[in-house]
Amino acid sequence: MTTYGVLIKSRVAAKNVDIYNRSAVCSGSDLGNGSVFNLLTQSTSAAYGDEVWLATAPSIAGGSASGLWMAASPENVITFSGTLAYRGLNDNPQNFYNASGSVMDAIKPVVGDIVVMSASCISGSPSTGAYVVPAEGVFQLAWAATAPTSGSLVFKELAETYVSIGTGAINSQRILAYKLVCMAN
Repeated sequence: MTTYGVLIKSRVAAKNVDIYNRSAVCSGSDLGNGSVFNLLTQSTSAAYGDEVWLATAPSIAGGSASGLWMAASPENVITFSGTLAYRGLNDNPQNFYNASGSVMDAIKPVVGDIVVMSASCISGSPSTGAYVVPAEGVFQLAWAATAPTSGSLVFKELAETYVSIGTGAINSQRILAYKLVCMAN
């Protein structure tokens, strides 16, 4: 089974300012929390109503790596059995993802926001550098040696930490995570 990233919104403006919250949908990709994307257009599907935006992968080369949004839905894991979907059978947040075509919660990181993200949210290794930036053409963040100067989304590592996962096992419920502060978006 694939494990997905765990996102903790420690101190984010989106908790208090409605404009930093949106509903989004991504067709063709399942997205874990902590995935980043552009919300440039609203969905035209009558099924979603008029306040759902289309999530697209950021393109650094195309100049669309600033003003990004992040998947941040409540981690209510859905267990699928054929065509049936069950909620609440599995409480491990690493098993949660925003299913392709389903509406998800999105927040816009702003300068000063502090989040904790599990290591699985970020590609590469922190030995590359202390910055976390969007990866080219995908919905994931990646470690970088320097912060881009182009106005791209940038997080800076504050500390290495852990997230406790209630698996019921003894001494195996912690996963590696990083406390990050948003430097630009």
